[in-house]
Amino acid sequence: MDLLTVRNLHVGFRINDEFYDAVDGVSFTLKNNEILAIVGESGCGKSTLATSIIGLHHERNVRVTGEILFKERNLLECTEEEMNEIRGAEIAMIFQDPLSALNPLMRIGEQIEEALIYHTDFTKEEREERVLQLLKQVGISRAEQVARQFPHQLSGGMRQRVIIAMAISCKPKIIIADEPTTALDVTIQAQILDLMKELQAETGAGIILITHDLGVVAEMADRVLVMYAGEIIEEAPVKKLLSQPKHPYTRLLFHSMPQLHSTNEHLHVIEGMVPSLIHLPRTGCRFAHRIPWIPNEAHEEHPTFHQISKDHFVKCTCWKFFRFREEKGEAS
Repeated sequence: MDLLTVRNLHVGFRINDEFYDAVDGVSFTLKNNEILAIVGESGCGKSTLATSIIGLHHERNVRVTGEILFKERNLLECTEEEMNEIRGAEIAMIFQDPLSALNPLMRIGEQIEEALIYHTDFTKEEREERVLQLLKQVGISRAEQVARQFPHQLSGGMRQRVIIAMAISCKPKIIIADEPTTALDVTIQAQILDLMKELQAETGAGIILITHDLGVVAEMADRVLVMYAGEIIEEAPVKKLLSQPKHPYTRLLFHSMPQLHSTNEHLHVIEGMVPSLIHLPRTGCRFAHRIPWIPNEAHEEHPTFHQISKDHFVKCTCWKFFRFREEKGEAS
């Protein structure tokens, strides 16, 4: 059953009195009890997509169109008051930087309690008990002490656990995790990922996991959307995507990962950069300029999605003609 449906979503930012789409015609679904990963380079629109779902773009310099359907309602048509009822209670977000997401002047317990005050009719005693329960649930053993502390008194891993406690406080149906392990060391990262999987299994929530770390994707995701320059360019179940990537961008992403047994002294890099919003091509394959050794006729003028196997979709026909540059006898 589909928990969330996004259809033809456009998010445009005003630059010099014109709007330029950072999210351009994105469509996808999130199912019950599913972890859906969205991957791509920095600047491809992942975080903009996430904040659009939770309704954090209501301002005159941002234009959002399309449909974000949750419980048969288009969230883009909800008032700010209606969205406030949904945020935290039905859809929650784990932000990328826990230190900036937490109020430095409020104690940890008070910040976790805020959502309970707004979305529940718990008594003060019940809220305090729930705060301690949440802190213990996310692996904080000194719950009473931590509840009285301020964010700057905690480590990065502890702050991230607090953010997760806040996100699950009202048992939301959807959790959006935007780079939840950024800047954490590998040991803490593994603990946070394990915690998220445990909580997801316990609550049955759907999780949208935004990351550029393909190792995290392999460990966590059920299904993957690959995003480039504001568009979804490949979609597949995680095992299929890892074993049979098709779009040139996806293949180059995997090719650029360090290989444990590789004898190559040089780390492969993807040529070029993601274009700026103003210079982003709005027709043709947006990745074409980064694979110039592929003939122009390999690309569609107006790229569409092609189903190449069950649950596996790729945008543009260039995937049929792609070869790594070194396979063409040229230096990479």
